[in-house]
Amino acid sequence: MSTAPEEIDLHRLELRFAGARVVDGSAVERLARSIEAHGQIVPCIAVGDGAAGAVVLVDGYRRVAALRRLGRDTARVERWGCDLAAALIGVLARTQGRALAAIEEALVLRELTGGLALSQQEVARRCGRDVSWVSRRLALLSGLPDAALAGVRAGWLSSWAAVRVIVPLARANSGHADRLLGVLRGAGLSTRELGRWLEHYEKAGRAAREHMVEAPRLLLDALRERGALRDAAQLRDGPEGACAADLRIIEAVLARLRRRLAGMSPVPAFVQAAPSRLRWAADALAQVIGKEAEG
Repeated sequence: MSTAPEEIDLHRLELRFAGARVVDGSAVERLARSIEAHGQIVPCIAVGDGAAGAVVLVDGYRRVAALRRLGRDTARVERWGCDLAAALIGVLARTQGRALAAIEEALVLRELTGGLALSQQEVARRCGRDVSWVSRRLALLSGLPDAALAGVRAGWLSSWAAVRVIVPLARANSGHADRLLGVLRGAGLSTRELGRWLEHYEKAGRAAREHMVEAPRLLLDALRERGALRDAAQLRDGPEGACAADLRIIEAVLARLRRRLAGMSPVPAFVQAAPSRLRWAADALAQVIGKEAEG
């Protein structure tokens, strides 16, 4: 049960769950401009903690940040007459307002299952979700270094990069993950660039990985330069050059296959069947070449 929104002094709001929200300076700036022009349209949500006598903010952390940026002293707050667990579950289940990022949902779920000691089954039932959803969200935090979580909350590391790049890197080499996080804050790498960095890290040798962790931007700059040179060569050589390159690749692949088959006994059945397919492909190519030569 909720009450009609009321004006509450900002200093009375306990920001107990600030650690479960991602900081987004640009979003706060947009909210501040909207509030300055139109007032606070959507009230914050809070719950009274009878034991501590506090008014705990459950939803509206960005709104409070925007109000403070504007120098306001109060916020419009809707108080929910339920306990903290029910309020947090209500926020997870709401469809109005800003959707929580997956990692924010994970942090709220950790508050419920850890801080408030609810079981995953109970949380799932009360959120209208299945247990696997709760488990998957909590798994996002598994293996995530504290520095990465701090980066996500501060806004300089995306949730995708934290889960898809930092977590697998930390599982493989925690030292490299720590060192990479140490340079990422000032590196200004995009999510796409970090994904590309990880692809090359997985293929690199031990010595190369050491350099990649210390200077991720150098690798990406080198790849960009290599791509530019390749594009320039393709533009210079035209389709004729591309055809010549393809033929060299075919010859190199066939030579590699001959070397591998030299010591293979017995030869697998799928390899024995390959010459007929290759002859068909070669004949088809020969027909195209002959037709173009005649034309």
